[in-house]
Amino acid sequence: MKHMNIFQGIAAFALLASIGAAFAQHTGHAPASSAPSPYAGQQAREVKALSPTQTADLLEGKGMEQAKAAELNGYPGPMHVLELAERLALSTTQLRDSEALLAAHKAEARALGARLVEAERRLDAAFAGKQIDTAQLELLTRQIGLLQAELRASHLRTHLQQTRLLTAPQVALYAELRGYTGTPGTAAPAQHSNPSH
Repeated sequence: MKHMNIFQGIAAFALLASIGAAFAQHTGHAPASSAPSPYAGQQAREVKALSPTQTADLLEGKGMEQAKAAELNGYPGPMHVLELAERLALSTTQLRDSEALLAAHKAEARALGARLVEAERRLDAAFAGKQIDTAQLELLTRQIGLLQAELRASHLRTHLQQTRLLTAPQVALYAELRGYTGTPGTAAPAQHSNPSH
């Protein structure tokens, strides 16, 4: 009987401890040893949903890997084509047209990026002001989604246009030079980490 009382006491203590832990989690009073949120520190961002690097990349018209579907399926982008111009033996016309394409794309991507950053800023401000409602939320997120789609389409469309400026052998050589051909694991790595132009 004495042993039964000891076991009952241990069981009761364990139950109380688990209830206490659950209560602490529910009320936000977590134990001191709990890890901080991975978001900690991001509350100081100018636009909470965007890191400073993401904001800068959008404003500069960088690809941010948005054209991978084109780049990795055999549709070169103008930035890397121009970097490889000599090895691809671009003609004078190809060189001129590729430069014009890149300039036009960069201008469009910067404009769309600026609009996207501003749209994210409006969403952030609505939450910060504690005045947002469901209708406003849906409007702002729809605007952001449309801008994201426009921006990605711009990057992908540029790859389509660039590919039309090249010959089939140049496209094949581009893939080889960028390390996309050959047996996986044996091809030379691409020289640039951003395969989106």
